[in-house]
Amino acid sequence: MSLNPEMQHVVQRLLGRCMLRIQQYESLLKVMLAHHELAGPVDTLEVQRSERLGKLADKSLGTLVKSLFESYLVPDGFEKDLLPDGKTSADRISLAIAFRVSMEQRRWEETKKAIEDLVALRNDLVHHLIERFDVWTEEGCATAIAHLEASYQRIDLHYCELVEWAKSMDSAREDMVALSQTAVFHDLLVNGIAPDGSFEWSTTGIVRVLREAASRFQVEGWTSLDRARSWMSEAYPDQTPQKYRCRTWPQVLSESRQFLLEYRFGNDGAKQAWYRTVS
Repeated sequence: MSLNPEMQHVVQRLLGRCMLRIQQYESLLKVMLAHHELAGPVDTLEVQRSERLGKLADKSLGTLVKSLFESYLVPDGFEKDLLPDGKTSADRISLAIAFRVSMEQRRWEETKKAIEDLVALRNDLVHHLIERFDVWTEEGCATAIAHLEASYQRIDLHYCELVEWAKSMDSAREDMVALSQTAVFHDLLVNGIAPDGSFEWSTTGIVRVLREAASRFQVEGWTSLDRARSWMSEAYPDQTPQKYRCRTWPQVLSESRQFLLEYRFGNDGAKQAWYRTVS
């Protein structure tokens, strides 16, 4: 059957529509993967986000989908330690953020297979369309048109699904932003004090600033507590022993077990406290 040029134009238009939708899918997926998981010192998170976007920029759809199922779409029970012990600095505030969609194992496997099929469909459209359909004949164009229309429906279904996941992540991010503006969150992040008032000394704000003072003012490994207190009262006035159920700074040094404390006599004969961090 001879070719109707208009039918070939329809094939071209429908193929373009499919590819544009796939590119929208890829673009949204890159944004989600760049934002869904961040961990480390707070002042590095924005840089991490930008760097991750750059690294994902040239990744193929197949690579993106592999990452999607490694850390965002996960089976029930999935766990990942974003801030493992020994990988964070005790002198800087660190934060781990993770947004995930958790699924029952069977549903996760079905979803994974469906999206892997989407990758295969994309590759087939890009590399094999004219091998499968003779678009130089009317019959071939008609078959290609039917295939492209069905393909678009599949692609669009996946894109709409991804949009819903992105909306859920945005909603969770908004909730997190609202939480981050509360005093409870500030106490947890900056001071290491949980909502129930409990804390681990090694992650408290007061230990962090004592370490910072020690690094600034140490003399042969030891730091004058009076010198440290003078600096901390200006740089971190909110960090006080009372916040951590202590009456004095020496009590903080002793109870935290993060420092060594000793007393020396000054030139005026008065006893002075000196401390150093525990190695």
